[in-house]
Amino acid sequence: MIFTGYGFWLPNDPRGSGSTEIRSDPLEPLGPILPGRQPVQPLRDELRAFYRRANPKLTHDPIWFDEALRDVITSAFATAVRDFRYTCYACSVCSNHAHLVIRRHRDDGDTIWDSFAGRAKQALLALPGVAEDHPVWANRPYVVFLYTPGDVRHRVGYVNGNPMKEGLPHQSHPFVTAYDGWPFRGR
Repeated sequence: MIFTGYGFWLPNDPRGSGSTEIRSDPLEPLGPILPGRQPVQPLRDELRAFYRRANPKLTHDPIWFDEALRDVITSAFATAVRDFRYTCYACSVCSNHAHLVIRRHRDDGDTIWDSFAGRAKQALLALPGVAEDHPVWANRPYVVFLYTPGDVRHRVGYVNGNPMKEGLPHQSHPFVTAYDGWPFRGR
């Protein structure tokens, strides 16, 4: 699961997106939707220029997750794992997004995403300086299903390595369970 912070990956982002429509009229002049991850990625300066034009058109300012906010989000994720009895194989909270690898559960993917996003949003909105109507997360859940133990191991490695790509320290969370090959362990 990917939790993208509000305003950090817009439907007409030059990197491409999974969006099928632009839901905010002020964003339309920024360009068309580029479906899927684009094979040629924009230069960092081009991406920054896009967001300098886009940010004033957003209803809210995007929230950058500093260390204190990452801790709040992580605590909220831990609460969701405990309260809903989810098994989490990997978690990383970065400066503008978060990743989780969650084992199959009685809840469907969107419900699980909503459980984590809702807990984290409540926790962030309780902080001073965050407007009570701020959406916190992009309004489109991003859930990818993994079908083999190899897929899960690969994704766990990706999620665990994600903070270092941003220059953040390695993250370790007590609510994360080492992947054991479920559902094929012992076979």
